[in-house]
This record gives sequence, C-alpha cells and structure tokens, in this order.
Amino acid sequence: MPDGLRLALTTFTVLPVRAGRVDRAAAARAMTLAPWVGAGLGAAVGGAVALLHAVGAPDLVAGAAGVALAALLTRGLHLDGLADTVDGLGSYKSGPAALEIMKRPDIGPFGVAALVVAVLLQAAALGSLSGTAALLAGITAFATGRLAVTWACRSAVPAARPEGLGALVAGTVGTAELVGATVPTVTLAVFAVPGRPWQGPLALAVGLAASLLLVRHAVRRFGGITGDVLGATVELATGLALLVLVLG
Repeated sequence: MPDGLRLALTTFTVLPVRAGRVDRAAAARAMTLAPWVGAGLGAAVGGAVALLHAVGAPDLVAGAAGVALAALLTRGLHLDGLADTVDGLGSYKSGPAALEIMKRPDIGPFGVAALVVAVLLQAAALGSLSGTAALLAGITAFATGRLAVTWACRSAVPAARPEGLGALVAGTVGTAELVGATVPTVTLAVFAVPGRPWQGPLALAVGLAASLLLVRHAVRRFGGITGDVLGATVELATGLALLVLVLG
C-alpha cells in the first residue's frame, strides 16, 4: 500500500493499517486522498443510519447512532480537536498562550458547547434521512469535511507549532493536488440529492467556505494550524454540509 494512503487511513480512521513512511511527501499525498477516506467513512455512517431506519429506529436514535459510529471510526479525534480549538479561540488569547490552553487535557465551557451543538446538529440531520438519501448525504458530507483538511494544508497556510500533526502536513498541498482533490469531490456531490444536482455542490461550498474562514481565523490567532484546528475544520464542514443537504 502506498505510504500516502497508509498515512491517510491511520490519520482519519481506526483501521488497523501498518504504518509506512511518515514524511512531508507522504503527508502531501495523504491530505490529497483525505476526501476519499471521508467518502468511505460517510458510506459506513450513512449506510448504518439507513439500516436503522429500515428496522424501525426513530429518527433521532438513528442519527445519534450514526454520529457515535463516526466518532468510533475516527477515535473521536475530530470532535476533540473541535473542542480544543473553540476553547483556544474562546480564551481571547493569541499565540503560545492560546496554544497552551488547547494542549490541556480538560475541556472548557466553550468546547463543551461546541461539542453539544455539533453532535446535535449532525445527529438531527442524519436522522432526518433514510434509505439511499442517508447513504448519499453521508458520503458527500464526510467527503466535504475531509476536503476541508486538504484546503487547510495548502501551501499558503503555516503551522502554529514546529512539531505535531500540523507541522507535518501544513503547506504540503500544492495547487495541482488541490484541484485534483476538489474536482472529483464536487462531481461526487452532484449526486448527493437525486433530482437536485445543485444541492450537493452547494452543501460542499458552504461547508468548505466556513472551514476556510475558521482556518484564516486560526492563523491570525494561533499563528497557523494544528492537528486540533484540522479536526475542527472536519466537524464544521461536515455539520454544515449535512445541514444544507437536508434543507427543503
């Protein structure tokens, strides 16, 4: 298995894949492949929600189970990153002081609030869908969340720390790789809502735009991205994409 694919799977999933070479070249490939890993995760989550609906589970139960499965398949790392990032931003501190808050093992009130909103939003959105609609929405939203990571790792974005995941992947994705990851994901999104070919790309655009604003703010406040910021972009883009996909 290519080292980039190994790194993508070990970074974004709990799949028991043997680690390969870990360097910036492998990181660039892994971040480019991120949307496809997200699509696979979304297929698993959306399929589980569809199956639960098929056996008579209530909407919220099916949606909550889908969110729980997503957390299980990703070790909950993205949710943890969301909480830490919001705590850092909510502290109104900048630079090393904010980064130190994000490294703490506890979660502050801002982080807790962010987790509650994110989990409730995703559970309610997923639970409102059934059958093929749940499967397609899951694929599109989770691919969007990981595409947000690809964009966060583009060459213009620095790392906030000299070590950690952020330092490994920041600035590794060039223009060609960015286009190569974005175009297929947008094409996939066209099929997210049967009969509405515009709604999937719109959902992707909304989720990606929000994540880009978050990254821009993180660079201004923290000096760059960290692994926690990448996790926050995943959850923000995924949640907003799901919200747009269930509208109408």
